[in-house]
Amino acid sequence: MPELTEETTFRDEDWYGEEITERHFVGCHFERVDLTEALLRGAAFTGCTFGNVRFNAARHADSAFTRCVFRRCNFFEAEFTGCKLVGSTFDQCELRPLTVAGGDWSFVALPGADLRGVRFTDVRMREVDLTGADLSGATVSGVDLSGAQLHHAKLSRADLRGSDLTALDPTEVERAGAVIDAEQAVVIAQALGFQIG
Repeated sequence: MPELTEETTFRDEDWYGEEITERHFVGCHFERVDLTEALLRGAAFTGCTFGNVRFNAARHADSAFTRCVFRRCNFFEAEFTGCKLVGSTFDQCELRPLTVAGGDWSFVALPGADLRGVRFTDVRMREVDLTGADLSGATVSGVDLSGAQLHHAKLSRADLRGSDLTALDPTEVERAGAVIDAEQAVVIAQALGFQIG
């Protein structure tokens, strides 16, 4: 069984390069904790709050951050592989460059986020809130964006190939130079009312 920590506040702690495995944090608060270059494997955070936490170059593998809140956190060069972030919220966070491979980011709130050049591949992001987010030059491939909120998102030069774009209204986003595949082009044309002959 994972080691369980509940309703605990961690403040001004140095966890630089720490390896956090098989631990479960519930309702905990992390303030100004340094997790730079940390390795989190099989860790779970449920209903936790992170404020001014440094995740720089941290590696997250098969970990979960469910219904968590991240405020003014730094994710410079952070990597998430096979992680679950369902229902989490990012507020005023530094998210570049960020790499996400696999996992479930459904119902995540990223409104207005600066995601230029980030990489999301093979991720489930159903009903994610990307309202006003800047994904210019980002790679968003093989991603399930069904039900996503994409109003006023910037998708210029983004690679969207293989992603579910059924929720995309191309008239509501910046899209110059965005790359899609033939199947997606048909979906978007139909959404605009065209009949494919």
